[in-house]
Amino acid sequence: MSSNSSSIVFDDIFTISAIDKEGKKFDRVSRLFAHSKNYDMDLTLDYNIELYPLNADDSFAMTLASSLHKGPSTGGANGTGGEEDDKDRDVWRPDGKGISGLEEEYDYVMYGKVYRFDSGTAEIVTAYASFGGLLMSLTGSFRHMANVVLGDPIYILLLSPSKLSERRYDLTVRDLNLNLRQEALRYRVPSPDA
Repeated sequence: MSSNSSSIVFDDIFTISAIDKEGKKFDRVSRLFAHSKNYDMDLTLDYNIELYPLNADDSFAMTLASSLHKGPSTGGANGTGGEEDDKDRDVWRPDGKGISGLEEEYDYVMYGKVYRFDSGTAEIVTAYASFGGLLMSLTGSFRHMANVVLGDPIYILLLSPSKLSERRYDLTVRDLNLNLRQEALRYRVPSPDA
């Protein structure tokens, strides 16, 4: 899912079960209801339909990140200059240095804050976030949301259904190449000079 050295706190692939099942409230905003098979999570998300059109039964990749920086998440509390950390963390700002962040790999990005965390049962929790009034609730095992922290700012990044198959293919090819390299290393005979 995510590692300690990454700014990604959650990622999974969701399939939309319904859109606006409680009725449409706004012209440009819809509410989707989706479920993931990998981590058995339920997602409710408000999104702008003009910027990111989706249909029922579409699949999309969703990532939650503490920053858009591709490397380890940094903060001013680590002893370095907080201003420099802010520059690195806010990679979306056009600074002319050519720094690109996670936003380059996704189609739809929103910035918000985790404002509530409910525990339904001992195992199941729900995290609530607001992205400028567009709401999200993510429900599932607490193990998969251990890095989602109440009160923290968060980015949500979505990858469209058309690019999802390309991403799956890239990951499959990358995994296959890695496995082939590992097999080659395992059966490599050391040279007599070594």
